[in-house]
Amino acid sequence: MRTLHLDIFSGISGDMFLGALLDLGIPFPELRRQLDLLGLGGFHLHAQRRHKSSIEGVKFDVHLESDGHTCAEPGHDHAHDQDHAHAHADAHGHGHDHGDSRDFAGIRELISRSPLSDWVKERSISMFHRVAVAEGKIHGLPPEKVHFHEVGAVDSIVDIVGAAIALELLGRPRVRSGPVVEGTGFVRCAHGRFPIPTAATLEILGARGVGLSQCEEPHELVTPTGAAILAEFAESFGPMDGLVASRVGYGLGTRDNKTRPNVLRAVLSEGDAVEHDWETDTVTVLETNLDDVSAEILGHVLEKSLRMGALDAFHTPVQMKKQRPGVLLTLLCEPADADRFTELLLTETTAFGVRRTRAERRKLRRDFVDVKTPFGTVKVKLGHLDGRVVQAAPEFESCRSVAAMAGVPVKEVFDAARRAPIPGASPTP
Repeated sequence: MRTLHLDIFSGISGDMFLGALLDLGIPFPELRRQLDLLGLGGFHLHAQRRHKSSIEGVKFDVHLESDGHTCAEPGHDHAHDQDHAHAHADAHGHGHDHGDSRDFAGIRELISRSPLSDWVKERSISMFHRVAVAEGKIHGLPPEKVHFHEVGAVDSIVDIVGAAIALELLGRPRVRSGPVVEGTGFVRCAHGRFPIPTAATLEILGARGVGLSQCEEPHELVTPTGAAILAEFAESFGPMDGLVASRVGYGLGTRDNKTRPNVLRAVLSEGDAVEHDWETDTVTVLETNLDDVSAEILGHVLEKSLRMGALDAFHTPVQMKKQRPGVLLTLLCEPADADRFTELLLTETTAFGVRRTRAERRKLRRDFVDVKTPFGTVKVKLGHLDGRVVQAAPEFESCRSVAAMAGVPVKEVFDAARRAPIPGASPTP
């Protein structure tokens, strides 16, 4: 399956994303034809090959036909206050009916009634919803009442719907992204000067659980539309890992940055690996070596960490300095809980330090079924991969309860449950 890696060392905006995908080879006439299906009107598109910091790529622009204005995102072509959604509300918190703006409900209706593919419509509305929720949270409004300035609305509709169209034209690849890097300083918006990252960008990325770091570039690098694209499509955020580039595309911004070229690099990998339907997540691994902790304290820490919600906790015999026998205490937890469990290890054990690493996991999709045995009904956990049951594990507590009722050893109930027929799984001999 194809994989698209977004190398966002200089941020991301909607126009840069579309420029990069055009540079990868999606046909510009087809992108324009499908955007015309919205029936929006009042704009035309330009895509030209240009150079930015000696890098050749595609510069994508939206031009309004009414006044010749060129639309693109802040820091990439036009003023910040024309791009960002602005929630209009009066002193009582009621949305105004502005003739020069579009609300989220109207934009959703525009997309829904178009003849675009169901996938494009679904992903486009989802991206707009992310922006509307973020803006609504900032202004204290429900998403339905968030209004987008007319210029910003047209630009955002083209960029967001165009992003979904472009990915479909590219074959709906898996999307991965580099770490999110933002600049520093201030931007001009409808509310005055605002610090970077903007409130909307922070809200959109935060709602998806995406981390953000700032660099020394004194400009906005990640726009709300760019954040919405990342939040909607990117499966993971990190450096390239074993990626074989088949094509590389560059989407150009307008500004000349001070510390890095204002380009978005998109790397397409065809990939021959088999695509599996396993689940993925990222966990934090906490480790510390101990040679002076009592067995009682060690057992207490393991029990307490599991009660507190650790994903797993265990210890392994190791040989330490001066040939001392010791234990490697390991704890797995959600990244958001890492500080809490680090404090636990530092206060409840004799550790003077804790190592922390991030690890990716691949997990079977799981569910539970009840199977009948000669001793009673036992609950069994199933693991699914690519439509098949590849693991079947009787739940010990269920086996113990049935064994107690039947007056037989737990092992007999466990073995009977493993032999019992399970839909979609082969019996274990």
